[in-house]
Amino acid sequence: MALSKDELERLYYNEQLSMQQIATHYRCSLNKIVYWMEKYGFERRSASEATYLHKNPDGDPFLIKMPDTPEGWKLFGVGIGIYMGEGTKQGGQLAVSNSNPGILQAFLLFLEKICGVSRSDIRADLNIFDDCDAEGAVSWWAHKLGLEVEQFYPPTTREGKKGSYKKKSRYGTLSIRYYNTKLLNIINSWCHEYFEELNNT
Repeated sequence: MALSKDELERLYYNEQLSMQQIATHYRCSLNKIVYWMEKYGFERRSASEATYLHKNPDGDPFLIKMPDTPEGWKLFGVGIGIYMGEGTKQGGQLAVSNSNPGILQAFLLFLEKICGVSRSDIRADLNIFDDCDAEGAVSWWAHKLGLEVEQFYPPTTREGKKGSYKKKSRYGTLSIRYYNTKLLNIINSWCHEYFEELNNT
């Protein structure tokens, strides 16, 4: 069996099929597809890229839209700033934690307007003192951020403390999470570029 360069390129790069899927389609061995990939000098996907495609067969679940207005660039800068200060930078997930709903709402807007993430795909993780009303706190955060209660993981509780700090943490600290390694890498690269640009001004 001879597989043309154009056909293999279409199946592997354009349609994002795996080598095994191509082999199954042509009813040949995987080794045969590997042979043609090497013959044409095609670069093969890494294991992490292959895993990502397997988990997202319909393409990226987000759609980047770079700003084209001053307001959009302001939101971009705010989102990057929040993530640089409050976000996790690894682990395959975008996560920002804060006790201020305004900060988390701003980051959610960044994810929606700039990154094209659906708010329904966000997950929330509440950390709260054990003598506070956890159910009431989840409802409060859901209302403040426009999330459904079903998007929240079971709250994590910690031992209560005495003093004013406890009163300030009545509703706990919330982490909003979005699981996508590709978007994580994109935003990390934005943070790096943004930081470099600021340092060179």
